[in-house]
Amino acid sequence: MDDYISISTLNDFIFCPYSIYLHNVYMESDETLYHATPQTQGRIAHEATDQKRSSNRTSDLQALPVISEEFGLMGKIDVYKGNEKKLIERKYQLKNIYQGQIYQLWAQYLCMTEMGYDVLSLAFYETSTNKMHPIPIPTEADIIRFRNFIHAYRNYDPVVPITVNPNKCRHCIYCSLCDKTEEENVYQ
Repeated sequence: MDDYISISTLNDFIFCPYSIYLHNVYMESDETLYHATPQTQGRIAHEATDQKRSSNRTSDLQALPVISEEFGLMGKIDVYKGNEKKLIERKYQLKNIYQGQIYQLWAQYLCMTEMGYDVLSLAFYETSTNKMHPIPIPTEADIIRFRNFIHAYRNYDPVVPITVNPNKCRHCIYCSLCDKTEEENVYQ
């Protein structure tokens, strides 16, 4: 399974491929070294799903491990509403929905459909506002674009210098631990 991409890293790769490296370096250390308020809130928001407490309907699946042989992806879904055939990704807060987040939801969708589940709709659920944000099912053109993204992820060369984006760096939880920038983290 070493050659499978974790669905949870897709948004990180778009944000900054180097952040995936930093995550792997620091993941065994104390999270208080790098976790900021948004990550703590996100982790708390996910606890109900991870502990399968976000729904008591027997037709709903929670924290289901998923895999796609075709795309080489693995991860977990948050909630699949069986009666509605709706796949939902829970987020604490959504000021914007970024392409990487959409790719994560598409990846879950592709895994689920490959595994034989019938998924008719996708959505983000914002727990802080109790709002559902529908996302269209990916078209054939979207899947081609997604496939190209997965190809770029697999062929990423960490030796190639990264483009430092000061605005992104200031919002990266690894900013103070990163050797690529001198920016100050906004969460300090």
